[in-house]
Amino acid sequence: MQMELLSTSALAKKLEILPKQLFEHLATIGYIQRQDTDWILTTAGKDAGGSYKTFGSYGKKVVWPADINFYEDDDEQKESQGLLNATKIGESFGVSSRKINALISELGWMKKEGSCWKLTKQGTRKGAKQFVKSGNHYVKWPESILTEKLLIESLNSLSSTKIDEQSATKISDFRQQLQAKLRTTDGHFVRSKAEMLIDNWLYMAEIPHAYERKLPIEEEVYSDFYIPTGKVYIEYWGYENNEKYLARKAEKLEIYKKYDFNLIELNDKDVENMDDILPVLLLKYGVKSY
Repeated sequence: MQMELLSTSALAKKLEILPKQLFEHLATIGYIQRQDTDWILTTAGKDAGGSYKTFGSYGKKVVWPADINFYEDDDEQKESQGLLNATKIGESFGVSSRKINALISELGWMKKEGSCWKLTKQGTRKGAKQFVKSGNHYVKWPESILTEKLLIESLNSLSSTKIDEQSATKISDFRQQLQAKLRTTDGHFVRSKAEMLIDNWLYMAEIPHAYERKLPIEEEVYSDFYIPTGKVYIEYWGYENNEKYLARKAEKLEIYKKYDFNLIELNDKDVENMDDILPVLLLKYGVKSY
């Protein structure tokens, strides 16, 4: 069902106030501004739900969702003071708000549910706050996000800009010792036969995946596999008789728990029965394999 849209004057009538009062209020809170003799939407106004509609001979006018009430936003305005939306963040980096939202979601700081953006525990740790307006959920971020290392690295990787070399070259002793020499069907080079079987299974199941992806955290930790759909990580534990390996395994599990990442754990027995096991585990995170 399409949402009813009202002109600013019609909305003022519904709110039982004079149109002049509503226009002045919207200008004060930064949702509209004068351009010659017309009122035009600002970026904030568009984010709030404003759009344009042509009314015959009256021409193009600003319209709003019929259920919106701008006078309920006073507390929110105070709470969001000093916080940035995706549009403002994007302007600082010279990219679109859509790309910023996608990158922040990829980092696990918020997630998309329908048309809404929902804050995660990781995002809350970054100082972000959740807001709701006219049924639309969105997130605003502290100015510190403009210097957030992980976000900058993600932006740099998209623009082929060289990121901090020291961070990019740090790897664990285990990864140094065991080179990735086995080539999978989709061209990845992996470090064990089990990893090759897992990679090939994901490829044949037409599930996009990355091999040895760095977790989006400050700690230098790499997952065995990452599946963007469902934002789920896969770890294969294959050296259960190695004390050093088991200690590292325990550390990694603590990190997955700390950041509340979606994790699937596989051992040798699971790899032997992937057709039965992996589809069920993936489905828990909304990833369909068949």
